[in-house]
Amino acid sequence: MTDTKTPDESDPAGPMPERSSAEAPDLSHVWVVAAEVEVTPRIAKTADYRGSFKASEGQRIDALEVYCKGCRRPYDEVTGQDCSAKIDNRHLIGGDQSTRAKRKIPIPPKNARVVAGGRIQRRGIEAYVGGVSRPPR
Repeated sequence: MTDTKTPDESDPAGPMPERSSAEAPDLSHVWVVAAEVEVTPRIAKTADYRGSFKASEGQRIDALEVYCKGCRRPYDEVTGQDCSAKIDNRHLIGGDQSTRAKRKIPIPPKNARVVAGGRIQRRGIEAYVGGVSRPPR
């Protein structure tokens, strides 16, 4: 009869070390630079098509703005603070959606009259034929 071993017993390197849950997550900023680079017309065409290009060695690049890639806040405002996007990303969507104020419906002027219109079909073949989902000719 053969002995069966658990995966920890049969591992030649020994048992895996346990991960400590006390490790703090990395909350540091990832800095990016919005830059202005002068290029030749050929490189400009490539950059427009591909969305990237290679800069030449020794080329000077002017930095327009330095900001965090995650929270999109300027360097001088958040230097030394944790990245708020890694803590809670709600600031990028305008705050907490459940407590945010709803859009206000505009109040028409006193002398205005509301006239009911017909129902607009926005989906299906009727919308296509009606010109809703295609540009007018």
